[in-house]
Amino acid sequence: MSAPLEPEVPGTAHDAPGWDRTVRGTPPGIPGAPPDASGIPVAHPDASGAPGPHPDPSSGSTSPGATQWRRLDPRTLVVHCGWLAAPLGSLALTALATGGRITTGAWFTLAAIAASFAVVTTIGLIRWARTEFRVAPRSADGTGEGAAGGGHGRPALTLDVRSGLLTRRLRSVPLHRIRTVDLTASPLHRLLGVTVLRAGTAGSGDGRSELSLEALAASEAERLRAELLAYADAEAVANDPVVARISWRWLRYAPLTFWVVGGVFVVAGSVYRVLDGIGVEAWKLGFVQRAFTEFGASALWLTVPAALLVILALGSVGALALYVENWWNYCLEWTDARTLRVRRGLFTTRSVTIERARLRGVLLREPLLLRAGGGALVRAVAGGLGNREENRKRSGLLPPAPRPEALRVAGGALRSPFPGSTTPAAPAPHPRVALRRRRVRGLLWAVLPGTALLAGLGAAFTPVLLHCAWIYAVVTTAVVLWLARDAYRNLGHGLDGPYLVARSGTFSRDTLALQREAIAAWTFSTSPFSRRAGLVTLTAAVAAGEDGYRIPDLSAAEAPGFAAAAAPGILEEFLMHPGTSAHLPEQRLP
Repeated sequence: MSAPLEPEVPGTAHDAPGWDRTVRGTPPGIPGAPPDASGIPVAHPDASGAPGPHPDPSSGSTSPGATQWRRLDPRTLVVHCGWLAAPLGSLALTALATGGRITTGAWFTLAAIAASFAVVTTIGLIRWARTEFRVAPRSADGTGEGAAGGGHGRPALTLDVRSGLLTRRLRSVPLHRIRTVDLTASPLHRLLGVTVLRAGTAGSGDGRSELSLEALAASEAERLRAELLAYADAEAVANDPVVARISWRWLRYAPLTFWVVGGVFVVAGSVYRVLDGIGVEAWKLGFVQRAFTEFGASALWLTVPAALLVILALGSVGALALYVENWWNYCLEWTDARTLRVRRGLFTTRSVTIERARLRGVLLREPLLLRAGGGALVRAVAGGLGNREENRKRSGLLPPAPRPEALRVAGGALRSPFPGSTTPAAPAPHPRVALRRRRVRGLLWAVLPGTALLAGLGAAFTPVLLHCAWIYAVVTTAVVLWLARDAYRNLGHGLDGPYLVARSGTFSRDTLALQREAIAAWTFSTSPFSRRAGLVTLTAAVAAGEDGYRIPDLSAAEAPGFAAAAAPGILEEFLMHPGTSAHLPEQRLP
């Protein structure tokens, strides 16, 4: 008896109100497109490089193989065994640290690994054998396939994925609802020549509506991506659709990031945890003890700066290596009039596509050190890129680069000049009390606790710490006042045509250009202290990016009017204008 088939349809053509898509020509993999050498139908470009005209998919013609079920690459089984590297590596390090002596516990671990390997391999084999996918025409009303005119209504292409052993599961997604296609290949994937394909649909921000195929041959994944994005408009986008390519002169901005210092401690902590996990106590190693003894016996006024220089040197090397690995072969380009693609990566390659209709804005980010060096980076504010963690990985449009280049790339992504890049306009200033709040917060949270701690220790133990206390107070007060002034200068908001512009931050100054029509709701947030100061934090809720973007410390009297002007139709019924009285609806008592 065959197992039941449970269809799951994350979205159909009927549950996407407001979207009116017209198919122009037949895309790769649809009826009417000639197959290539691999048997997968593709659309062949004309002499100009643009896809040529094809019959309309509603004609009902079906090419051989257009609806054939395809399987994942057999090398998927090897990918599933990649988890063996960690336990086997730990055992190897343990044997190396103990001089080749394998304890009884290690043999039990090897037995557990062997049993786990058998189970995981069996599960992977079943998953590979029972997972199939295809791109097939299906009638718009969902009554069945629309090939050869057999369906009711106009046929629409769908991506079908079926899997499962006892309970068969079918997921079917219309291609017109697919927003992004992400190709990711880890070092193991690249070694085997395969990649992971993830297709994000409308409303897939939580990941539940995302389709994932692991793993496909790299060439087949590229062809399948062309099929999934076939409904994108194939009109010419510009004379040069390439927005930006990597320039290795940008490497000078790599050390101006958090990883130049924080990365050293992250790596050191990871190494310590690995050694501790295999039973090696790092603090008891002979060379570690000798290093600390010599460090304490030397002149600290020489050894401390030398240690800081070593940390900065190691951090700079690590930051350069991370920059190269993340942004190798970087290219940002418009593949067609509605699709923006980012390609990058050395060991782990990544190719992210973003539909223009889902691109709601861009974020120009300038961390403190990077801003001091005249650099910036660019992120996309787009829907369909997964949850917050995945969104932060996929939304990068430009690595740390010169600020003029960042402004140019941001404008290229928006298809219009980035607000303030051509004709700088002063954003609306925030109330002066916002500066006072930042000064008070800095003094309370940075200056006062450290000064009190050093003074208390000095009174209890040694007068030297009393001198350290007043030196710390003077230095940190100057730094806090400077940072508070910088944070206040960076505050600003305004409207620039179809965009809401908001700027804030000092450790990372962020300038947001957000489509006003993308704002779904407003949130007004206050605390007892901000209410007393007459300030409010305004948050724009957007179904893209971080889901909400804050404009801190606006005047409470001006915030409602600004919000109503930025996104008309949301707050009007709650506003009261001067000189008018509120009219409540007439109510009759029973």
